[in-house]
Amino acid sequence: MVGSAQQLSGRHVLLGVSGGIAAYKAAALARELVKGGASVQVILTSGATQFVGAATFAGLTGRPAHTGVFDDAHQIHHVRLAREADIAVFAPATANLIAKFAAGLADDLVSSTFTCLTCPVVVAPAMHTEMWSHPATQDNIATLVRRGVLVVGPEEGELAGGDVGPGRLVEPATIVAAMAAALRPQGPLASRRVVVTAGGTREPIDPVRFIGNRSSGKMGYALAAECARRGANVELVSGPTWLLEPAGVTIHHVETALQMRDAVLKLAADADVVVKAAAVADFRPAVYHQQKIKKEHVELGHVELERNPDILAELGAARRRRQSDGGPPAPLLVGFAAETDLEEERGRDKLHRKGLDLIVVNRVDMADAGFNVDTNRALLLGVDGLRTEVPLTTKAELAAVVCDQIEALLVRRQRQS
Repeated sequence: MVGSAQQLSGRHVLLGVSGGIAAYKAAALARELVKGGASVQVILTSGATQFVGAATFAGLTGRPAHTGVFDDAHQIHHVRLAREADIAVFAPATANLIAKFAAGLADDLVSSTFTCLTCPVVVAPAMHTEMWSHPATQDNIATLVRRGVLVVGPEEGELAGGDVGPGRLVEPATIVAAMAAALRPQGPLASRRVVVTAGGTREPIDPVRFIGNRSSGKMGYALAAECARRGANVELVSGPTWLLEPAGVTIHHVETALQMRDAVLKLAADADVVVKAAAVADFRPAVYHQQKIKKEHVELGHVELERNPDILAELGAARRRRQSDGGPPAPLLVGFAAETDLEEERGRDKLHRKGLDLIVVNRVDMADAGFNVDTNRALLLGVDGLRTEVPLTTKAELAAVVCDQIEALLVRRQRQS
């Protein structure tokens, strides 16, 4: 189940537990969500505490489990917890709790929090067969579904007291899969194959030394994370960096420009979008020395260089060939231009010369933007005439702006096809 739970990595999950013997499965669910990287906040009805105590959930999640509306009343728990949640799951959900949800009752912490939720909601019922089959319960379930709640289960199996029939809480793995589905975006980038490059490359001189640049990879990693958040299947080709890998992204580690070229060209063959944010070295040493060059040797004073391939230009040329041959649609191409002067003029030249759809031009000679900082300012230029200036902002926010433009291009392409 951890594989499915990892799709919720970094998410704030609100887990509501109501009174039923199946509450022990809620503890297992909380544990697996935490193992998958989610932040889990548990709230319990008074009935739930008769089966599993708040201390159990606190120990599993590392957070206090709340049971009452008036616990620390000044914090207004039900409002705050609802606002913090990326997704809410109620497991097990008894017939009583489901009835409260459907009727809009708010007489305890769990039902009060439910009425404040604006995020996706998953409800996993658990009760005896007769209760599940009762027309009132079925009407209440239908009401929740009509309002957008995702109901998962119940399944048929052993119930409390030795009974057998429908009403058994589904397994935690099924609940996690439903949660992942509820969070899956439906926008233009959803299910698209996106290749993102990030970081600088290192071109070795000998086993110790290399030619490199100051790129940290932060912009490319922010783009990969934002594309993944929007539901894309992201392949991140990364040069050496100390950054944490973005959740939900497949990463390919490379070191040199030639290694990055091989990885990108292979992945781009069936991609929908390629975003080249990496700072690839333009040159590499013509000769690699197998042994460390001693500093007294003349070779260190005269390192002969040869040009690296232009990966973005190759992608643009391949796209033009596919278009002229009437082949399948080539991926959208997004490039970056790190400039220190004449940024718009140089950006427009690169946009057209390399056959791009969009280019993000950023100045790298300022202390608060460019390499090794968390902020950036940029100029977005599109082949369709787009010109958008993005003032100083975080790289995460700039990534969202870039992804907005990518989605607009995808929609336009779809309409034209």
